[in-house]
This record gives sequence, C-alpha cells and structure tokens, in this order.
Amino acid sequence: MTGKLDFHLLQFVPEPLPTFRADVAVMFGKYLPRHRIHCHLAGRRGTGGPSAQQYSAVDMPAPARSQWGRELAYCAMVVRIMARASRQRYDLVQVRDMVTIGVLVLLFARLKGIPFAYWMSFPMCESRIARARAQLRARPSLKQLLVLAKGKFESFLLYKILLPAARHVFVQSDAMGAAVAARGIDPAKLSSVPMGVDTEVLRPQDVVPRRPEGWEAAPLVAYLGTLDRLRELHVAIDALALVRHDFPEAKLLLIGDASAPADVQDLLDHARRRGVGEAVRVTGWMAPAQAWELLAGADAAISYIPRGILFDVSSPTKLLEYLAMAMPSVGNDNPDQAQVLDGSQAGWLTASDAGAMAAALSAIFADRAQARARAASGPGFIERHRSYRVLAETLASRYKQLI
Repeated sequence: MTGKLDFHLLQFVPEPLPTFRADVAVMFGKYLPRHRIHCHLAGRRGTGGPSAQQYSAVDMPAPARSQWGRELAYCAMVVRIMARASRQRYDLVQVRDMVTIGVLVLLFARLKGIPFAYWMSFPMCESRIARARAQLRARPSLKQLLVLAKGKFESFLLYKILLPAARHVFVQSDAMGAAVAARGIDPAKLSSVPMGVDTEVLRPQDVVPRRPEGWEAAPLVAYLGTLDRLRELHVAIDALALVRHDFPEAKLLLIGDASAPADVQDLLDHARRRGVGEAVRVTGWMAPAQAWELLAGADAAISYIPRGILFDVSSPTKLLEYLAMAMPSVGNDNPDQAQVLDGSQAGWLTASDAGAMAAALSAIFADRAQARARAASGPGFIERHRSYRVLAETLASRYKQLI
C-alpha cells in the first residue's frame, strides 16, 4: 500500500464501460474514494470512458468485431493486467459475476500473493441453467444442451473452487448469503452489500412532478424499471384491472422498456385482454431525471418482483427509489423488499398476487393524504440505511478488515 490508510483494489467487471450500474459506478467511483478505497476498474469496451468517476485507473480490451474476438480480447486484457499486478500495488483483486475469468484471476492472484475476493450480484449459473432447461422443454437443440452443460460446469467451478478459495465473498442480499452458505461456503466470509440510492442525486425536493398528457386527474399507479418478460408484469396489469372495480379511472404508467420489443407488446396485449388497454401506457427508456418526474407525478408506485430462485436473492432498486422520493409504495414479499418495508414502515408490503397488491393500491387511492403522510418517513429511512453514503462506509470498513 502506498499509504497506511489507503486501500488499492483491482476489480474486473463484465459490464461495458462506462457502466450504468450504480453499485459499480456510484459505489466504487464516487463514495468509496472518500474512504481512501482506490479502484482500478477493468471492464468490457463500451462507447466511452467513465471520466466522471474517481477510479484510480480504467482498462478496456482492444476493439473486436466478433463475439469470440471480444471474449479473447477481454481474456488478453486480464492476463496483461494480472501479469504486471503485484502485492505492493494492490491490496485485493476482485472479480464480479464472471466464473471462468474468476478462476483465471484467482490463479494469478495466488501466484503473486494478492488476496482474492468474488462479488456475486446475481445467480448467473442458476439463471443459465434455468433458461437452458426452459428452452429445451420448448424446443430441444444442441445449442441449449451446450448452454446447460456450461451452466453446470460453471456452477461446479463457482461453488467447489472459486468461492471456497476466495478470501471474501460479497453477495447482493441476506437471502443470497443464505443461499450461498447452503452450498457449503463459510458464512463467516460472506458479506451482504444490497443496492442503494445516491441520495446526493435523487433529492425529492428537486424533482418537479409531471403527469402524462390526458391523465392529469386520474388515479395513477407508476412502475419504474425493465419490462422484460422475466419480470412477469402481467401481475401489475391484473392488479390494475381489480383496482378499477372501485376506481374506474385508475391508470398504470410503465416507465421503462424491455430488451425485446415483443415483451412490451405482450404486456400491452395482456392489458387489452383484461379490458384495460386504454389505461396502460409504456414510456420507453428515459433519462433518470425525466423518469423521476413522472414517478413523482403518480399517486402510488408498484414494485412487483417474481418469486423464485432467481429473484428471491435480488436487491430491487426501484422500491428504494420510490421510498427515497416519499412515494406511497406497494411491494410484494420479495425477501429484500420485505426487509425494507418492515424496517421503514413507509409502504405497503403484500403477498405476491394481484389481489393483494390491488387491495393495497385501493387503500392508497381511498385516502391519498394519509398515504402521503405514511410515505413521508421513506427518505429518512433510505438515507440512514440504504444510501450509498452509508453502504460505502460499511463496505470500506470490510475491505480494510480483510488485510
């Protein structure tokens, strides 16, 4: 280390740079440097460099046209960086969500005596296995058999080699920590780092509420986030259909988009089948500031997260943003959402079905003033427990304890 209180971290991430993932860009590029945690970030080549962030260094692989070329260029970058890495230069090397790259970096780290940590933000292996099995049930193919084999092989590498050999393992939620521990990983070397909110940027007093044209007076529910099929947002549409029994003018604004246009069309088709086609709108992707204006203009916000092995270990950001903006918020019983809503008492925690969510939304519409009063404690809870300022302070202490 160059200074007694400084900590130098080399981190490999799978995202193109600049990354828009807040738990990378905001945590490592903004808040951790305030605690003298200096991050050398290496990721895939994007459209530019994250110059606005305070990384100690940024590396990207050489440009390549094909997928295989990009993978080989990334591996070559990893080898080049690790070949010149040393214990005097880095206190810790960390890999995020990449099993094979993780094993490669681990080997270099062991040879050079640099402590190794793994950051697990999503159950990648389980997701690959689940998707391959679903595709095989629908239409068997050699490609999906190979994907399934890759998922199983990487799962073996992750739980039998990589995580047991890591000095420390960072996970996305307490639920993920429990799932990883159940696979035989020592709970003592697991730390949960949930998602947070940059409360220096998202300040509710600075957001001017805005209503969609033509919906100025209607009871309005908003959802902020991805609309991909895996999110099962037909449940939110079903909840709207039930709410309209008591509030016939109620509307649902889906602020976001899907990676596949067919997924959005599927939601709109479902709304038409339920008789609420004119009451559902999709905005498409928007800049955060614009999205927050529309969110603030709604009367209620909904966060539905499908239950199951993939999403039960997640740490949903949307609910945190709702609470940070003092929005009357309805969230289903995803474990992390349940923890946040139980702790804050600022929103409505429901079962994971349309009827339960509709009942909570109807209660909000029935007394909007009381709902706003209940939601008023949300910003304070987020600032104390889920702001990146607080999360970074805890994470910085954990890094320094590791050495």
